[in-house]
Amino acid sequence: MDRMAGQGITTQDLRMAQESPLAGDLALLFQRHNADMHADTPPESIHMIPREALVSPAIIFCVARLSGLPVAMGAIKRLDDRHGELKSMHVLTEYRGRGLSRLMLHHLIAEAKAAGLQRLSLETGIQPTFIAARQLYQREGFAECGPFADYGPDPNSVFMTRTI
Repeated sequence: MDRMAGQGITTQDLRMAQESPLAGDLALLFQRHNADMHADTPPESIHMIPREALVSPAIIFCVARLSGLPVAMGAIKRLDDRHGELKSMHVLTEYRGRGLSRLMLHHLIAEAKAAGLQRLSLETGIQPTFIAARQLYQREGFAECGPFADYGPDPNSVFMTRTI
């Protein structure tokens, strides 16, 4: 029985899987994600995908549940046959610091590989509230890069990529 970051949560309690982003019990995750994105990022620099638009054959949407409770989410958007974009990673505040972000990232990378993708890229904020996310991505092999896909230069964005 593995314990996550000494927080009394066992991996037996954790389930990560593809789900519909429209599931009713995901409302809190989306509300918190939306609030966090708007807290200190100018509107023109917010690049999250609306919940309804996450229902797409080009998107893999996953949820992490602890004892059935949705506590984290993330998505991969297929950009082409080999390249995907990490989107909508969010862990509820009260569950942070337990390794869930890292586990969700590993799960999303595995889903991307299973879908045949060879590269993952992401856009994240430059603001202090995104420091922990940027550090996680760096630890997991992502390196800064220039804008990709439909992105242009943005002083509030950091772009990162890695092969998988």
